[in-house]
Amino acid sequence: MNRIYTFFALFCILLLSCNTLDNNNNIEGTYSGVFKHESFQIDLRIDLESDSLGYNVFFTSLEQNALRIPTKNVSVINDSLKFTLQSDFYTYVFNSKYDASFNTLQGVLTIDSKDYPYSLDKVDSKNQIKTKDISFESNGNTLSGTIWLPNTSNGKGLFFVTSSGMNDRSSSRAEVQYFSKKGFTVYHYDKRGTGKSTGSMDNVSIEDLAIDDITAIQQFSKATKIPLEQISIIGSSQGGAKIPLILNILTNLKSGISISTPGCSLLESDLNFMMNTLKNQIKKDDLTAATLVQTAVFEYLGGGLSKVKLEIILKENKNKEFYQYLWIPELAEDVQVCLSYSSIPYFEKLLHPILIIQGTADIVIPKDSNLKIEDALNKAGNTKSKLIVLENANHSMTLENVSDFPYWSMLHPNYFNTIEEWLNTISNKK
Repeated sequence: MNRIYTFFALFCILLLSCNTLDNNNNIEGTYSGVFKHESFQIDLRIDLESDSLGYNVFFTSLEQNALRIPTKNVSVINDSLKFTLQSDFYTYVFNSKYDASFNTLQGVLTIDSKDYPYSLDKVDSKNQIKTKDISFESNGNTLSGTIWLPNTSNGKGLFFVTSSGMNDRSSSRAEVQYFSKKGFTVYHYDKRGTGKSTGSMDNVSIEDLAIDDITAIQQFSKATKIPLEQISIIGSSQGGAKIPLILNILTNLKSGISISTPGCSLLESDLNFMMNTLKNQIKKDDLTAATLVQTAVFEYLGGGLSKVKLEIILKENKNKEFYQYLWIPELAEDVQVCLSYSSIPYFEKLLHPILIIQGTADIVIPKDSNLKIEDALNKAGNTKSKLIVLENANHSMTLENVSDFPYWSMLHPNYFNTIEEWLNTISNKK
C-alpha cells in the first residue's frame, strides 16, 4: 500500500511539474542578445511560440538578413530549450537553459563539433514592431507591400526600392526591421510577378519598374501621412541604379541611398560579374577572346546584336577550350530591354542629397563605378553627395574572407551605422 501511495505521490509531483511548464506562459516570447567569438559579433534573436502541436522557435539575425527562419527539432524539457537551425552548409545546434526567472537563456551553440557560448535575454513584448499590409494598382498590376510602424516614430519615412531577380519583399525584411527599430516608418513591397503581387517581369524596362516604385512611394506617403519631403529612398544594385531616376521624377523626396550601384549599363555590369566568376576557370591567354564572345551574348540579350550575327560568333568559337565555361542561354529568349539601362545620365542631373556606398570586394560591378558616379554628380553640380567605400565588403555588403567565425556571414560593421548617420544628418537639414 505504501508503494502505491509513494508512486501516486511521485506521479502527481511529475504531473504538476509538467503542467507548470506547459501552463507557464512566460517561457514563450522573444529572446535577444549578442553572439561574440573573438572579433566576430552579431545580434541574435529567437521567438519561442507554441501551437496545438507544441513549441516552435524562429531565428532572426538582422546582420545576416535572416528574419524568423523556422528551426527544427524543438525540445522544451523542464528548464532547457534545444533546437536546430539548418543552412546549406552547416547544422547549428542550440542547447540552452533558463535561469530561475525564465528571463534569460544561457546556452551553447554547437557547429562542427565545436561549442560556442551565448546568452539571450527576454524582450518586453511591448517593444514589438507593428506592421500593416497595403496594396495598390500600377501599370494594370496589383502590387502588395508592408508598412513597418516604429514604437516611437521620428516622423521620417524610408522606402526600399525593388531590385533585380525574383525575390519578394522578404529579402529586405531584416534591413526594414532594423530601421523601423531606429524610429523610421518603413515600406517595402513585392515587385510585379513576385510574392503577392500580380504581373510579370518579362521584357519590362527599368523605367516601367521605376513607375511601380514611384506609385508605391506615393501610396506609402498617403497611407502614413508622411510628406514626400520627409521620405528617403534606398536601393541596392539594380535598385540603387533606379535611385537617381526616381529622385529626378519625384523631386520632393528627401534624399537617396544608392548601394552597390554600377557606374555603367546593367549589361556591362552583368558581363563584369560573369567574367570575374569565370576568370579562374579560363586560361589567361584565352580571357580576351572569351570576353568578346560573352559580350556578344549579352549584347544579343540587350537587343544590340542580331541572332544571326551571334550564331556566327558562337559557331566560330564553339570548339575552343574556353567555350565550355561561357554562359550561353537559349537564343529564342526575349530581348531584355532593361540591360541597356544606365544610371549615369540620371546622376548627371541629380541635385538631391545622396549617399553612395560601394565595397572593395564587390565582383559584380566594375571597380571604378564609384568614381564614374562621383564624376557624374560633379557634372550635375551636386554639393550634397557623399561617397563611402567599405573595405572588404562584397556586393551584398557582407565581409569577405576576414571573419574569425566562418560559419556565419557578417554584414560590414560600418554598413548600418553609415546609413543611419547619413539619414540622421539629412533629417536635421532643411
